Amino acid sequence: MQESSLSVVKPPSAIRLGLGAAIGRNSQIGDRVYRGVLTVAAISVLLIIIGLLLELVLGSRQSIGAFGLHFLTDSKWDPNGQHFGALPFILGTLYSSFWALVIALPISIFTAIFLSEIAPASRRMRWVERPVSFMVELLAAIPSVVYGLWGVLILQPWLVKYIESPIAKSPLSALPIFGDTANGYDMLAASLILAIMILPYITAVSRDLLRAIPRSVREGSYALGATRWETIKGVVLPYARAGIIGAVMLGFGRALGETMAVTMVIGNAPVFKTSLFSSGYTLSSVIANELAEASGLYRSALIEIGLCLFLITLVVNAGAKLLIYYTAKDLNATGGKV
Repeated sequence: MQESSLSVVKPPSAIRLGLGAAIGRNSQIGDRVYRGVLTVAAISVLLIIIGLLLELVLGSRQSIGAFGLHFLTDSKWDPNGQHFGALPFILGTLYSSFWALVIALPISIFTAIFLSEIAPASRRMRWVERPVSFMVELLAAIPSVVYGLWGVLILQPWLVKYIESPIAKSPLSALPIFGDTANGYDMLAASLILAIMILPYITAVSRDLLRAIPRSVREGSYALGATRWETIKGVVLPYARAGIIGAVMLGFGRALGETMAVTMVIGNAPVFKTSLFSSGYTLSSVIANELAEASGLYRSALIEIGLCLFLITLVVNAGAKLLIYYTAKDLNATGGKV
C-alpha cells in the first residue's frame, strides 16, 4: 500500500521542473501581452495622424476642386462672394511666430543658462533658482484665454501708450516694420503674447538639457584654464546645441498653432502687412472665428486652412528633426570636441 502511494507522487525535482515550465509559459504570455499593448499604443498614434489628415483632405475637397493651388497664393478672402485665398493667413501665422521666436529665444536661453550654470554655483544666487524655475513652469500651465484677457486688458493699452505711440512719433516710423497707425490690436501684440507663451517650453527643455551635461565636460574645460563664461560659451552650449535646437523648434511649433490668445489681440483683419503695428490674421484664428457660421464652400475653405496649418506644422517638425540629426551627427563626428 505504501509503495503504491509513493508511486503516484512526483519526485521533488520533477515538480520544480514543472513549476519552472509553468512560470516560463506565464512569463512568455505576459511578455506577449505587454509587447502587444505597446505595439497597439504606438500604431494608434500613427492611425490618429493618418485619420486626421484623411478627414481634413475629405473635408476640403470642395475648396481644393474650386481653387486648386491658387488657394495658397490668393490674398482675397470674401465669404459673400464665395472667393477664398489663404495667403494672408499663412503669412500672418509665420510672421507672428517668427517675431515671437525672435523675442523669446534670447530670454529663454539666458534664463536656462542662469538656472543651470550660474545660480547653482553661487551662494548669493542659489535661493533664486527654485522660485524662478517654478515660475517658468507655471507660465506653461496658464490657459491661453487668460493670456488673451491679459493682452486685451493690460498689454494692449500699455503698448499703445508706451511703445507704439512714441515710436510712431519718432524717426523710427519711417521703417517698414513700424509704418502704420498704432492701435494695440496688431502683430506686435500677438507676437509678444506668443513669445510669453513659448518662453517656458524653450527655457524648461534647455535648462534640463544643460543640467544633464556630465560634470566631467565642465571640469575638463576648467582644467585647461577656461573661465566660467568661456566654458559656457565654448563647451556647454555647443555640447547641448542639438537639444536646444529641438527646444526652439518645439516653441516655434507651439506658436504656429496657438489660437485663443492670438485671436483676442491680433485685430483679425484678412490682410498681411509687414508693419508690426498693423492688424492681421492667423490660420488658427480664422478657423476659430468663422467656422461656426460657415457652410458649403465657405466651410470647405476653412477646413483647407486647417489642412494648411497641419502641413506647415508637419514641415516644421520634419525640418527640426533633420536639423537635430545633422547637428548631433556633427557632434558625434568630432567625438564631442567643441
